Formats: sequence, structure tokens, C-alpha cells
Amino acid sequence: MYDFDKVIERRQTNSIKYDREKAQDSRIIPMWVADMDFETLPEIKEALVKRAKHGIFGYAAPTESYYQSVIGWMKRRHHFDIDKEWIVTTPGVVTALRLAIQALTKENDKIMIMKPVYYPFDASIELNGRKIIECPLCFDDDVYTCDFEMFEQKIVENDVKMFILCNPHNPIGRVWKKDELMKIGKICQKHQVYVVSDEIHMDFVYGEHHHESFYNIEETFKDFSIVCTAPSKTFNLAALQTSNIIIANEEIRKLFIEAKARNGINDPNIFGLEACEAAYTYGDQWVDELLDYLQGNIQYMIDFFKERLPEIKVISPEGLYLVWVDMRALGMNKDELEDFMLNKAYLWLDEGYIFGTGGDGFERFNVACPRSILKQALEQLEKAIQTLK
Repeated sequence: MYDFDKVIERRQTNSIKYDREKAQDSRIIPMWVADMDFETLPEIKEALVKRAKHGIFGYAAPTESYYQSVIGWMKRRHHFDIDKEWIVTTPGVVTALRLAIQALTKENDKIMIMKPVYYPFDASIELNGRKIIECPLCFDDDVYTCDFEMFEQKIVENDVKMFILCNPHNPIGRVWKKDELMKIGKICQKHQVYVVSDEIHMDFVYGEHHHESFYNIEETFKDFSIVCTAPSKTFNLAALQTSNIIIANEEIRKLFIEAKARNGINDPNIFGLEACEAAYTYGDQWVDELLDYLQGNIQYMIDFFKERLPEIKVISPEGLYLVWVDMRALGMNKDELEDFMLNKAYLWLDEGYIFGTGGDGFERFNVACPRSILKQALEQLEKAIQTLK
């Protein structure tokens, strides 16, 4: 049994989550960036210590055992069969998104995303001189869906060259079903649109839901797509900057690798490689227990709002450890809500508006923390809301 209730002090540890300016007030609980407050898998720590004791930190590259650990994890956990040659390492998924954009599109090309969505998608497109085309998700009866007619219409009308898929979808917590992914893939295939599937949260799926990699939907989808994976969310290894980008099509892989070289992007550092291999070799039980704990946190949060703050609606997540919460009943605009959360509830959250269209009035809560911290955060919010009545 692993101890996810253990509280670890993270301030003064060079943590973006805890040591940025907004968190200097000790009353503030940071629940924003997708960074867990749990101690990582013991075997990862052991692998890093062993490497550090070796004392030589020269240039590094993935080994055969590294590749086999990635292949094994994908097969065991996701029934996702990949070849060693398909794996291209990068320092992160956002880096990979930008390389894919450079490799497969030209300046001023149109790239489509479904909002509200992970906000670095916007920056990845715009910083590379491409144009964003939005296909807003439909929100009805607390459920998000894709309007496939609009999806295709947007592609045709704007001559879209690439679609960036988020699955599981951050921040709304949808795990796209096989039939939904089939429709997306067929439309993109029909109109010769590249698909870049960000599947970094693939290991966080709950209940009856099941993560379907885009490559598993139909064999021909490999011809026009890239799948982005990483151990960084699952094992909280973001600072070690290691991602595995799966590219089956040889021509697409060649263009991606050329973009990687053109930008001077190297393989992950030696510690990232060691951590990833240890995670994917020894991490199954740890992840199983983590998922159970996270489900407990999510249910605790749902029950808390239902019993004590029923005006606030939790969008029950199918995946992620990030919970999307509808705060519109408070009647605040986005600036008022942000100020209220930080300076009255003492919670640092990711504000809904930063995820684009459809995000105003929502908050994204990171519940990957000991339950005692989650309990304190929700009680602080309840106390702040009571002052409004």
C-alpha cells in the first residue's frame, strides 16, 4: 500500500506550483497547474539516486530497455501496440505540438481546436504563425459533446490543415468514446487534415470509461496522425522533461525529426530517461492505487458541493485529476471570480476563461493532493461563499 495521505511541504523547493508570487501567502492553497502533490513511485527515486551516485552526467540517449518499457506500458495499460521505430523522444508534449505544427503545416495555415481546451494549444499555434479555428464544444445538461456537423463545416470553410485532439480532454474531463473518435478521424481523413492527439492524461480514466488511443480506432488513421504521450502527469515527473511521441507514418516521422533537429531539440536528459523507464517497468500497482485514491477525492468533492454548496455544479470527470466546476451561480464576471477565489477563498486555481470559449464562470481544480488538503480547500471556499449570502 502506498501512502497518498502523506503531506509533503513543497514551498521553497523551486516549485512552480508553490513558489510563484501568488502562493507567497501561506493561507493560499495552490490547486492550479497539473502537478500532483504525491511522492512519486519509490523505484523512480531509487533509479535517480543510483544514476546520481554514478557521478558522470554526459550526453545520453534512450536504450533498448527504455524503448521496451514504453512499449510494454502502452500494451499492458492501453492495449496499444507500437513499434520501437515509432517512438520519438522530446522534452515535453507542448514541445512536440510545436514541432508537429512546424513539420506538417505552413505559415498562416489554419489549425483547429475544440474549446474550452488546454491553453498552450493556442500559444503553440499562434507563436508559429498559424491561425486558430475554433470548434466550440456543446454543453448541455452538464455534458460536453462535439457537434460533428459543425466540426466538418469548420474544416471545409477554413481549409483546415491540422486538428489538435485532446483525449482525455483537458479541462472538461471527457474521455472520448470510440465512435466519437471514429467520426473525428473519418472527417479529418476525408479532408486530408493531420491529427495530433495529445494523450498525456491517458492513464487517468475512471469507472466504466476507457481510453482509446487514436491509433487504435482504425488502422488507416496512422497514416495522418501523431500520438503524444508522456510519463510526466502519471508519475509527476514534469521537471524531468521526458515525452514519447508515437509516429507510425515514416514520412511524417521524418518531417517531425527534421523539425526537432532544426530547433536544436535534444533527447531527454539522463534523469528523465531513467525515471521513465523505472515508471513504466515498476509502476502498475502504484498507478492502480493512485487511481483509487483520486476517485475518492473526486467523489468527496462531488458530495461536498452537493451537500453544502448545491448551487455549484461539478462536471463529473470521466478522466483527469483536474475537476471542471461551474461557478456561474455566484453571478460574478471572470475578473471578480478570479479575485474572489484568490483573495477570499485563498485558492489559486486555473480560471476557466484561460481555456477559451465556454470557459467563463468555470474553475479548474487540481485534486491530486492528500485528502486533508482537499478538505481544507473546500472548507475555505464554503466559508468565503457564506460571506456573500
